[in-house]
Amino acid sequence: MPVDGVVERDPKSGVSASAAITELFEAVLDDTGDATVRTLVSESWQRSLAAAIDPATPLPPLRFDPAESRARLDAHPLHRVMPLLRANLVSIAEEAMHVVVVTDEEGTVLWREGASAVLGPADRVGLVEGSNWSEEAIGTNAMGTGLALGRPVQIHSTEHLVRAVHAWTCVAAPVTDPDTGRIIGAIDITGPRRTIHPAMLALVTATAQLAENQMRMQLAIADERLRARNQGHLASLRGTPGALVTPTGRIIAGDPFGEWPERVDLEPLSTGADRLRLQDGRVLHVEPLAEGYLLSMARRTAAAPARHSLSLRFLGDGAPTVVLDGESHTLTLRPAEILAALALHPEGLTAERLAFLLYGDDGNQTTVRGEIHRLRALIGTDVLKTRPYRLDAVVDTDFGTVRRALREGRVADALRTCSGPLLQRSDAPEIRGARDELEVGLRRAVLESDDVELVHTYATHRVGSEDLEAHELLVDMLPAGDPRRAIAESRVARLLAD
Repeated sequence: MPVDGVVERDPKSGVSASAAITELFEAVLDDTGDATVRTLVSESWQRSLAAAIDPATPLPPLRFDPAESRARLDAHPLHRVMPLLRANLVSIAEEAMHVVVVTDEEGTVLWREGASAVLGPADRVGLVEGSNWSEEAIGTNAMGTGLALGRPVQIHSTEHLVRAVHAWTCVAAPVTDPDTGRIIGAIDITGPRRTIHPAMLALVTATAQLAENQMRMQLAIADERLRARNQGHLASLRGTPGALVTPTGRIIAGDPFGEWPERVDLEPLSTGADRLRLQDGRVLHVEPLAEGYLLSMARRTAAAPARHSLSLRFLGDGAPTVVLDGESHTLTLRPAEILAALALHPEGLTAERLAFLLYGDDGNQTTVRGEIHRLRALIGTDVLKTRPYRLDAVVDTDFGTVRRALREGRVADALRTCSGPLLQRSDAPEIRGARDELEVGLRRAVLESDDVELVHTYATHRVGSEDLEAHELLVDMLPAGDPRRAIAESRVARLLAD
């Protein structure tokens, strides 16, 4: 990536860059003489002034409090590379009396860490979690200008448009998400103007590239798992051209190979459409899966028989939903319980066994047969087979995705996928057991992980928000100065009082 450095001393006059640019600052703003600054800086000043930024602005706007900023970081793609950023930058920043900052794509500070002697002065200029450092909010600075240009930038002293930060120099590099191809934030090092070393820009740039590479590796692993779990859906097309698509629109598998773009625009799906048009004119049918989408050239017909695709969405507060060959149906509780039980027992269940799993010892086979009859009318007799009752389709479920992630040790993925309890209103023995197994397994995996960020995510997640032990563990794990600790302590006190 191209970078912009700063000339520290005019080779002809010998005048220090700091003194010279102070004069230039006033001269450029007053439009007097022949004063000029770097093109990058002058163009940024023009954008900032056009956004009505006053050079006398004292502080950037505060968008979120520190606790909300941390919560936003937990949900942000950069959360996955925070250990790398800490390992590469924090110790250097502390020794050099600097502050390390991570922002989101809008320039809002999500995380800040550095030398304690510099944090106080940083507070006074608003370099705190939750503050917004975009050009539109506080004028020219490395974070905002780097995000605006999409390239690494160094802004020295009075190159900042706002006078309040003339005592500081900052270097920043944007980070691009390999999944979406969009800039998702910036990594910044800021310090007193005389302490920033020329190599800092190269360090921040290299660290941003390392972060992108690590995200790219994580993405490749996730893609391979997604392919392995959903290859059956693609195979179910039986020769009809089709592709597997991630939730962000990337095609990760296609048949025929080599005849698909890297990405498709999923925006039409937000309006309820079930078809997409590629740039080459091809129209594709879209079937939602638990973890993405299946594209196919046409709906399946009797002339081209294929296994059906069945997705079950049974976690969380919403109504249970089944998606059959791309068509979504909202279910009442009892048919959802039957489908969940059959998904948990792909080998099939007799009427007697199904009645016991749903009703216990009081189960009635006649009742079950009536429910099965109504369910077959909804999803088709070729999908719900009898003797034994079983699902003849390529089945994926949100609760199965969580269970699989736990088995594979991907605790963070399991927590992200688990939007809530499995059919939380169900009192059926089989569903209660699966629900408890899921929640207990997720809880144990988190509490035994020794990962403070994972424990914090769990404690603020709906499945762990009332877990006293999780909040007590979080209090023990968080350092005294972390604002999240006070929130966790308050939560512990409330849970104990209840």
